[in-house]
Amino acid sequence: MAETPSADKKKLFIKTYGCQMNVYDSERMAEAMDGAGYETTDTPGDADMILLNTCHIREKAAEKVYSELGRMKALKVDKPDLKIGVAGCVAQAEGAEIMRRQPIVDLVVGPQAYHRLPEMEAKTQEGVKALDTDFPEEDKFEKLKRRPKAKRAPSAFLTVQEGCDKFCAFCVVPYTRGAEVSRPVDRVITEAQDLVERGVREITLLGQNVNAYHGTHSGGDMTLAGLIWELDKIDGLERIRFTTSHPNDMMDDLIEAHGTCSKLMPYLHLPVQSGSNKILKRMNRSHDRESYIKLIERIRAARPDLMLSGDFIVGFPEETEQDFQDTLDLIKEVTYGQAYSFKYSTRPGTPAAERPLVDEAEANDRLQRLQALLSTQQKEIQDCMVGREVNVLYEKAGRLDGQMVGKSDYLHAVYVADPKGQIGDIKRVRIVESSTNSLGGVLV
Repeated sequence: MAETPSADKKKLFIKTYGCQMNVYDSERMAEAMDGAGYETTDTPGDADMILLNTCHIREKAAEKVYSELGRMKALKVDKPDLKIGVAGCVAQAEGAEIMRRQPIVDLVVGPQAYHRLPEMEAKTQEGVKALDTDFPEEDKFEKLKRRPKAKRAPSAFLTVQEGCDKFCAFCVVPYTRGAEVSRPVDRVITEAQDLVERGVREITLLGQNVNAYHGTHSGGDMTLAGLIWELDKIDGLERIRFTTSHPNDMMDDLIEAHGTCSKLMPYLHLPVQSGSNKILKRMNRSHDRESYIKLIERIRAARPDLMLSGDFIVGFPEETEQDFQDTLDLIKEVTYGQAYSFKYSTRPGTPAAERPLVDEAEANDRLQRLQALLSTQQKEIQDCMVGREVNVLYEKAGRLDGQMVGKSDYLHAVYVADPKGQIGDIKRVRIVESSTNSLGGVLV
């Protein structure tokens, strides 16, 4: 079927909340709607359809979505034919409740059913509300064939695994994304090759538990390490990353790949969540602080220059000051170049939701102390980069004339004076300056 000419296309605005997987999902939703006669716009006021691709990880996520929808009522008044949809994890969790509370919503689609968006949009054009929060048997990625597009940015996300079987006591992912499912190896490779042909030089493999990946390949299963080695063969793909990992799925072959695969970057996001064995058990994390520390030692033995990132939750139900001190002690022992930290907040339907909360003021104080320690570590590690040489992938032009901005091997943002530089170049750079959240470098 011929594509609709651009002049006749409707406008689609997508607002993306939360994780990198939602960013990837939004790209695929835009491609699905491109085939239905839509092109994307950055201005909601110009849109014929608005999609909120939501995340349920943050505190009061659903209420923030309802507030956003409330602000959109005026757009619907000015443009009665405007279609408004809610996608993602809040859509999965709230379902028909979204339409009940906000009648301006025309469609609600869960993260496993967004390949059905064109069909749902067609129903809304007939005046029918559309709701789909199923976990369909068909492969949504196979249904969403990538459409020919213009050149891509040099870095891209690629989802290889979805869902979670871990059932951490604080987490809604098993309920909103479903059980762990891995994409077949050949389909991942095909999509990666397509991205590289469109200018991508760095791919980040995504999954709720990405290192639990077991994709079918030649009649058997392949681990994440095996997939990385297959991607390593693609000419033009220069960098490979993956996120988010679980300590229990950090297998020997993946540790070895960090030391032997030159395209696998020396950066690892490996959440521990707490340094207290009591709290880890209450979280149902299935690992303890000792096993986590030993695991980090093994990974750093394979790749000594590896930069580590993590996640931490403070104020989890029943956390004492000693439990919190155990977390601080673990951070001091392990050291993190980057980390994400949160105060525990209740997620309805999760096991921890029924437990008594830590005093709010105490939880806030612990979060501030934890973040102060993490910020100190991050600055110290960043300052140690001064004088070192790194490879920088240029992603955009800087604010100054002749300046380029890119990512180092270690995911640091780096500013470089390079008047001849082009987006997509990878240049050898010596770091000469460390600022608050970035590095400055000069060409070697």
